[in-house]
Amino acid sequence: MLKTIEDALHARFLRGLAVSGQRPALRIGERTVSYEEIHDLALQWAGSLLAAPAGPPAVIGVLAAKGLEAYAGILAGLYTGATVVPLHPAFPAARTRSMLQDAGVSAVLADDAGLAALAEALGPDSDLPVLAPFAAAGTGRPRRIEVAARDALGEPRPVAPDDRAYILFTSGSTGRPKGVPISHGSTTHYFRLMDDRYRFDADDVFSQTFDVNFDCAMFDMFSAWGAGGSIHPVPLQAYRDLPAFTADRRMTVWFSTPSTISLIRRTGKLAPGALPGLRWSLFAGEALRDQDAADWQAAAPASTLENIYGPTELTVTVSGHRWSPQTSPALCVNGLVPIGAVHEGHDYLLLDEDGKPTDAEGELIITGPQMTAGYLDPEHDRGRFLQHDSRTWYRTGDRVRQLDNKELIYLGRLDAQVQIQGWRVELAEVEHAVRTCQEVEEAVAVTRTTDAGTELVVFYTGQPASPAALAGRLRGLLPQGMVPKHYRHVEDFPLNSNRKVDRKALREQAAGLLGAPP
Repeated sequence: MLKTIEDALHARFLRGLAVSGQRPALRIGERTVSYEEIHDLALQWAGSLLAAPAGPPAVIGVLAAKGLEAYAGILAGLYTGATVVPLHPAFPAARTRSMLQDAGVSAVLADDAGLAALAEALGPDSDLPVLAPFAAAGTGRPRRIEVAARDALGEPRPVAPDDRAYILFTSGSTGRPKGVPISHGSTTHYFRLMDDRYRFDADDVFSQTFDVNFDCAMFDMFSAWGAGGSIHPVPLQAYRDLPAFTADRRMTVWFSTPSTISLIRRTGKLAPGALPGLRWSLFAGEALRDQDAADWQAAAPASTLENIYGPTELTVTVSGHRWSPQTSPALCVNGLVPIGAVHEGHDYLLLDEDGKPTDAEGELIITGPQMTAGYLDPEHDRGRFLQHDSRTWYRTGDRVRQLDNKELIYLGRLDAQVQIQGWRVELAEVEHAVRTCQEVEEAVAVTRTTDAGTELVVFYTGQPASPAALAGRLRGLLPQGMVPKHYRHVEDFPLNSNRKVDRKALREQAAGLLGAPP
């Protein structure tokens, strides 16, 4: 298949470079970095990776926090024509090691935190080549790749539409994360639709609330860069007074999980008109409640608010509902905002409990150009992809209803997979981790809804243990966003009429624990 730059995800940065050149592409803290600066760094780092003694890497891990190394590093990896794997340096060592191995990472670009995480994951004597562009001389691993100006690429490498742009990892039911490859062709289709939908321009300033290993971060980066705009990672302290932060940055595009709305409300800063500079307010990663949408819209009256939906396997988002204070409330079901219409070029079906298409309510399955070709491990494909009408479809596992206006509304999960502050979490993975604690015999994880969003509650049998001790052990196994908030010791689990654990009863118990100490 013909390789071109036009089909590349990184072509979007080149568009922004042509428009904005010396204007900001990125602002981290008080540091502003221009398009030209990031482009030059990416060319240097890409050339150094390709010229490494071990040979050109096919898969490049970017193990860095939300700093210059992460953003320029992702771009550098794409410039080589290789597949990029964004990784989080704060993840448990065993999880990072698993992802590096499953993705077949052959070189890593890291910041200081990433170097430390890599040493913990692979040991200090690992021979995996590492480029750490800003680390002190002599710091790092035996096969450290040095940045050499003479090796800089003259231009980014072309790719074919079927080439993998990046791999992201989602929660896995066996404790092993599932790798999701996304092609350049899928991102090309996606961002063309986003360009038409939002009409971003070079004056737009984007928030960046998501970590770079989360697919929604791709939206921020490549929507902004495709228009010549800038992205601004949001530090934790900014949430104490978000209106002040957005005003200082002259922010025009906000994108986060809906949990942020509750957080800002609790700070007392979600007053009507508090966010006057926003022109787009976008939410994804978990269900959006109608009251949250209404309150945010009142705080950002000049913005257009959208609830956008999509699993990683369908390239960031695959549907969206544009909130209208006049008409949207009547469309909500169980207090949840619709997820809207599925993107152009895609087909979808709703399947009933027997797996037959229905016009009313059922599991959402989708096929189209944004769909991944399958997981890194084909074993993970079972139960997630199906053949119908001579085509392959992705099973979202989400139960949805088609409204009279043909938009869709999310009703809940069919399985035990949930959204926790944007994290896609399979409860089986959490239960698997809890059972590794020596006091625990069996564990069941359920969710409960609070004003702060969805929380995990674990019921377990065995010997009672302090919640702090359990949480401390789980932080070595699970990312922070997946560590349960509450733990309850029980002698036995309630059983339903089929003699199975009655998860509904446990969810009701969890809901009744509101206000009780963990």
